[in-house]
Amino acid sequence: MNQLQNASCPFCREDVQAGHFAASENFLAIYNLAPILPGHSLVIPRRHILSLMELGDPELCELTLFSRDIVKVLQKAFGSRSFDWTIQEGVEAGQTIPHLHLHLIPRVEGDLPQPGDWYPLLEQSESEIIDSAARPKLTESEMQAIVIKLRNMVEEVLAQ
Repeated sequence: MNQLQNASCPFCREDVQAGHFAASENFLAIYNLAPILPGHSLVIPRRHILSLMELGDPELCELTLFSRDIVKVLQKAFGSRSFDWTIQEGVEAGQTIPHLHLHLIPRVEGDLPQPGDWYPLLEQSESEIIDSAARPKLTESEMQAIVIKLRNMVEEVLAQ
């Protein structure tokens, strides 16, 4: 682990970072281990950053442009035209992992009873212990299959 990582942070773990499906110079796109809807992914900084406010202007631009590209990939992969995009920063905002991360959630018609129902699901999923029955996580083989699909989709979508 390099000096810009935090040994206790799950997003700084080498296996999590190695499991990305897309990358830019400073950011990685990873699939959520316990997605609230199909396609639920995260964009995380490669280095340990707590706050959006720690990004310089060039990194903030990179985060925005990279995330927009990832949304295109997720929309194609999961048959979506819509998406939710959110950052929960700070405990009061519902952040449970102290590492900046942007949630990208592709949406399709009828995926939830009401369009805004994703946020309570996100809050609930963040508060559930990751290994609990209330927040089931993907198996290693399920995660690997999705990551491979998305890596292939990145090449297809972003090459256009």
